[in-house]
Amino acid sequence: MATLSHATHTHNTLPEEVRAQSIKVLNHHLAAAIDLHSQTKLAHWNVRGPGFMAIHELFDRVAENVEKYSDMLAERAGALGGTAQGTLPGVVERSFLIPYPLGLADVAEHVFAVGATLAAFGQSAREAIDRLDEAGDKASADLMTEIVRGIDADVWFVESHAEPR
Repeated sequence: MATLSHATHTHNTLPEEVRAQSIKVLNHHLAAAIDLHSQTKLAHWNVRGPGFMAIHELFDRVAENVEKYSDMLAERAGALGGTAQGTLPGVVERSFLIPYPLGLADVAEHVFAVGATLAAFGQSAREAIDRLDEAGDKASADLMTEIVRGIDADVWFVESHAEPR
């Protein structure tokens, strides 16, 4: 049976093995969400060109949404008796996102990069829904479903600023 590392006592009735698996998935996505927040803020600070204000404000709103997801993931890990692992060294070690390209300024380049990074995070969160549900943690699966709905909307808003092909 898996054990919870750095676990606190909890009266949560999910079996310890289920909670341990869920905490691992939650922390995996917490690291990526913190990275995603940082990447989106980087785009927000550095975007230039036509449509600047709309994109600048959109990226800021997306970053705020992602920061909320980070809190939700961390708090769920805590509610399961685990420890949220959101330190910067841990984020660097555990984030599965591709590093954001430095030196971008053009609106179209940022729209593409932010949209792709959001989509990658959303895909991983979508896959986590089934893993958490199959493990027996429907509440964490529901949390990931809520996050996916938000990420999908943010991808749509960001991609709405891309040039039509």
